[in-house]
Amino acid sequence: MITPTRTLTASLTIALLLSPGASLAASPSPDPYTADPSRLRFEVTDWATDFTRASIPLAQLQSGGPPKDGIPPVDRPVFESIEAARGWLIGTAPVIALEVEGEARAYPLAILLWHEIVNDTLGGVPVVVTFCPLCNTALVFERTLDGLVYDFGTTGKLRFSDLVMYDRQTQSWWQQAVGEAIVGTLTGAKLTFLPAQIVSMDTFASTWPEGDVLSRDTGDPRPYGRNPYPGYDTPDERPFLF
Repeated sequence: MITPTRTLTASLTIALLLSPGASLAASPSPDPYTADPSRLRFEVTDWATDFTRASIPLAQLQSGGPPKDGIPPVDRPVFESIEAARGWLIGTAPVIALEVEGEARAYPLAILLWHEIVNDTLGGVPVVVTFCPLCNTALVFERTLDGLVYDFGTTGKLRFSDLVMYDRQTQSWWQQAVGEAIVGTLTGAKLTFLPAQIVSMDTFASTWPEGDVLSRDTGDPRPYGRNPYPGYDTPDERPFLF
């Protein structure tokens, strides 16, 4: 669990990022990293991204450690009944609850902690369910943009400690906190938010008794139930913000 101090720090960071006075636009002066991507602080040889197009100073991006899709998204989600999920999830376990066109699903944070992205379709609507463990932000978007369906992966990069995603169709990079493309061909494009919330497993079950739950059968299993970021939750360690 994110400690109150960590949650507050992350919330302030995201609040600043999303505040009405904040801007994702680059500074008026030329960005040397955009002009010369070879100066970036991370490897770009595996990317087909157009780094000359960006709405942010690229110096704000940093490696989070894992490589491209080193944190594997769930691309073929499998679901199980609430009854089956209770075999491994306690009643207070947090899940992302999503309802689209009368259909409801729960995405346990125990799984999202390890995958961060689920490419799914619910109620006939292509959706991407995202969770940034460092910011504790659970956000869901439609995957359709201008009539095309995109699927998403993890870049392994962070901006203000927030997950930076990429779409596999253009390899543009997206800021999870705002659902906006910040680097690449689609820079400036915005995904449509879908209402979602973090609730307990018990709350999901009582609200949507016919709903289903993301299974641990992800195709790339991890030790679900363990926290892969224990150091980040330690109160006496300062979080990195850039």
